[in-house]
Amino acid sequence: MPVGNPQPYGDTASGGPLKRELGERHIRLMALGACIGVGLFLGSAKAIEMAGPAIMLSYILGGLAILVIMRALGEMAVHNPVAGSFSRYAQDYLGPLAGFLTGWNYWFLWLVTCVAEITAVAVYMGIWFPDVPRWIWALAALISMGSINLIAVKAFGEFEFWFALIKIVTIIAMVIGGVGIIAFGFGNDGVALGISNLWAHGGFMPNGVTGVLMSLQMVMFAYLGVEMIGLTAGEAKNPQKTIPDAIGSVFWRILLFYVGALFVILSIYPWNEIGTQGSPFVMTFERLGIKTAAGIINFVVITAALSSCNGGIFSTGRMLYSLAQNGQAPAGFAKTSNNGVPRRALLLSIAVLLLGVVLNYLVPEKVFVWVTSIATFGAIWTWVMILLAQLKFRKGLSASERAGLKYKMWLYPVSSYFALAFLVLVVGLMAYFPDTRVALYVGPAFLVLLTVLFYVFKLQPTQVSQGSVRSVS
Repeated sequence: MPVGNPQPYGDTASGGPLKRELGERHIRLMALGACIGVGLFLGSAKAIEMAGPAIMLSYILGGLAILVIMRALGEMAVHNPVAGSFSRYAQDYLGPLAGFLTGWNYWFLWLVTCVAEITAVAVYMGIWFPDVPRWIWALAALISMGSINLIAVKAFGEFEFWFALIKIVTIIAMVIGGVGIIAFGFGNDGVALGISNLWAHGGFMPNGVTGVLMSLQMVMFAYLGVEMIGLTAGEAKNPQKTIPDAIGSVFWRILLFYVGALFVILSIYPWNEIGTQGSPFVMTFERLGIKTAAGIINFVVITAALSSCNGGIFSTGRMLYSLAQNGQAPAGFAKTSNNGVPRRALLLSIAVLLLGVVLNYLVPEKVFVWVTSIATFGAIWTWVMILLAQLKFRKGLSASERAGLKYKMWLYPVSSYFALAFLVLVVGLMAYFPDTRVALYVGPAFLVLLTVLFYVFKLQPTQVSQGSVRSVS
């Protein structure tokens, strides 16, 4: 198997079936948006309940692990920018089975995540339109996001840019307004609140180290999707510049958007009251005198869910396209439209996602819980494969090739082993707590099924020569 500097297959840095139409602003905002999901706006209350104000430590620790993972991905993506990203790197450096499992696992991960997101859209549209059946909103979300992806990659990039901007502006406004409440008494008759709530109700770590550990599972689920930046490498105009820039600011984005927002919320409200009166974001805006806060946050949450669904459809299409190029999926899915879009791969993913609409019709109350734990396991598998591939990639380089790397992992190999140990800890915690244990039944069972299919159908990768994939209209 190739190590060190494998030859790209059907899509390369110099051209290929996919079109390089994602500019620096697209990828930078996608990187920002990928870290901000529905969980921050409405799911943060549950994590705070587990860890108290120390939840900020959980996000910092998880953020450090994610920073290492993204740095490892960036090292390989800048060296060899391809559409399949970590699936291709797993194949090149860990073997065909690893690439096959990683690619199909990631495709499945985003399918179930998209089901969760279109379900979230349906739930929050129901707040405004309670008499409309939930499945109708789920179908509308799927059709709209699927259509955007089918037009052109630039259309996807534009929508993702504006979706991310909405989330970012909302959080920055909340942080600035919250600092005003803490330091200057905005919305509190001019009396500054200070930050005593961070330790006044049982201490900074009221539930001890156990509470922090319990929250890590939820924290890592919140980071799901940040690795999507790697999938843009095959369609970025200048991946050698845009990918490092996007990855390099991951940790600072986490500090601002997660830790900064939670610092403000936990300073204003006692941690043990958060979640009892709705979203902490809504509470903070209402305290600033914005009476329509609930409606504003509902709109932002809907755009956050649509953004994740939009990115998920993009990811599934590109991953299936890459698998088909490597001979590990039907060859027809490696063909692109005249606009450089892997239309057949996208249409299959959209068709499978219609099952999510059916689930919203049949079991609307259960579907969200069913899919999130499976997605968490899939994300951890992907991150582990990225780290293992990077370790093998670096070992396969000569001294001169290592010196010539344009984007390097910090503190190699200690940093990679730290992140791997952290992910093993999270899996252990998932096994320990009954609520998340289901993921360790479904996830490995799916990987076993994929392994059987790999050997039964002898799905060894095949190199596709440049230009051999015809376009289809």
